[in-house]
Amino acid sequence: MSKKNIDKLLIFALGGVGEIGKNMYCVQYANDIIVIDSGLKFPEEDMLGIDIVIPDIGYLTENRDKVRGIIITHGHEDHIGGLPYVLKHLNVPLYATKLTMGLIEAKLKEANLLGTTNRILINSESVLSLGVLTASFFKTNHSIPDSVGVALDTPEGVVVHTGDFKFDQTPVNDQYADLHRMAEIGKKGVLALLSDSTNAERPGYTGSERSVGIEIEEVFRKAKQRVVIATFASNIHRVQQVFDAAAATNRKVTVIGRSMVNVVSIASELGYLHIPDGMLIEPEEVNKLAADRVVILSTGSQGEPMSALTRMARSTHRKIDILPGDTVIIAATPIPGNERYVGRTVDELFRIGANVIYGPGSVTGVHVSGHGSQEELKLMLNLIKPKYFIPIHGEYRMLRQHAILAESVGIPKEDIFMCDIGDTVEIQNGAARKGSKVQSGNILIDGLGVGDVGNIVLRDRKLLSQDGILVVVVTLSKQDGKILSGPDIISRGFVYVRESEGLLEEANRIVTNTLTKLMNENVNEWASLKTNVKDVLGRFLYEQTRRRPMILPIIMEV
Repeated sequence: MSKKNIDKLLIFALGGVGEIGKNMYCVQYANDIIVIDSGLKFPEEDMLGIDIVIPDIGYLTENRDKVRGIIITHGHEDHIGGLPYVLKHLNVPLYATKLTMGLIEAKLKEANLLGTTNRILINSESVLSLGVLTASFFKTNHSIPDSVGVALDTPEGVVVHTGDFKFDQTPVNDQYADLHRMAEIGKKGVLALLSDSTNAERPGYTGSERSVGIEIEEVFRKAKQRVVIATFASNIHRVQQVFDAAAATNRKVTVIGRSMVNVVSIASELGYLHIPDGMLIEPEEVNKLAADRVVILSTGSQGEPMSALTRMARSTHRKIDILPGDTVIIAATPIPGNERYVGRTVDELFRIGANVIYGPGSVTGVHVSGHGSQEELKLMLNLIKPKYFIPIHGEYRMLRQHAILAESVGIPKEDIFMCDIGDTVEIQNGAARKGSKVQSGNILIDGLGVGDVGNIVLRDRKLLSQDGILVVVVTLSKQDGKILSGPDIISRGFVYVRESEGLLEEANRIVTNTLTKLMNENVNEWASLKTNVKDVLGRFLYEQTRRRPMILPIIMEV
């Protein structure tokens, strides 16, 4: 009889399932944990004042001695943006391809972590021994070069993580997806596949990035004045095609927007972006050239309030204004939730008198997705032929649709695991089941504060944004408890004082009567006094205004 394994394989996500962004996936066997990607996501509307959101890595920090390294599949923010925060608490080796590492190093330098982080370059031929786990890689196509998928050989079998991918048969950089390697991995046998679900709702195939270049060049030729093109800074294939189109139409290019400037600099330095000599000009030189000889490559394709395109649309950019007759291309699809911001920016551009090319890439031709559509997802499933399937990277409806696709190519429903953040899939002796949850959730970053803003603070911010604040200041006598001064009531964001004198005078009288009554009853604990003032005043204000401002009593004794 063969001896059964006592240890089990755990697969779980700390981010990147049931949401867009903040990707982080973990594979654990016994005392060895591999982390794949470490991204961020941007805050939702109710996260007032929050800058970014990263995964809760409490489980990893508790088991830091078991973490063998972090493998990064590619250089997009939702896969590398969390590293400056994660590496402060989890100083483990970092594995990435050349361009991805270049983008990461810029972030680590800003965070003063470059000297303390062990960075190891990999490529599609690399093989890593990480405890009892072995990692190998395969080339994929995506909207950024140097993207790879990961194959982890574990004592239970091979676990494959696709990274973000599509199958582009005519890639801009001639780096083709390694279908032979994927088929080879599948032929040897794969225990579990974790696959990108972003476009699981889209039928057919995703278009080739090369088709976008043809369309961009055509727009450049037709434009009678300057062309402004906004796209994701990290979409280096798109950026390359902007430079190619500019060269073909005899235009100079200026780059604006901090992230775009950084990425263009890093990618050209590392040889991933080829810019003809003399093509790049400074923003200050734009007005010195004929309008039909200029291209402005910008950030702001998502309508971000402080981005270069938005500031140009509002005529608040320090160096460049958009003029009537300029052509503006928004070469991206809005991330879910950003549609309103993009629409607002487009409105402002039309108001200026610009010609705006925007909307779905299928209509404009100036954008294609970097993620595979349904037929490509099926192809990946058929190449890898996994025993178990775990859809990842997408909102829940996308994961569900991907699960339906997996069933359509022959994977039994009971072998497909729909997971939320923190759910584990346990595999022991070849049999998989849902396991217990691990610690997971969101860590909110506000300025320099990491995790110091939670649900209670967000609730307070929401309350302040809705109904404002009322501060009640009272000074009491230590000897006899009588009111020496006040109550003084200060309103911010609740009512305009000059137009609400009657309301505030009545509120003042209620506070005075409440405090006098309490002092007469020998209630002199500050907590009790404050609670009573808040309760009585809160009821009165709601009756009068149907609003619930935050009430902040400040009681002093002298």
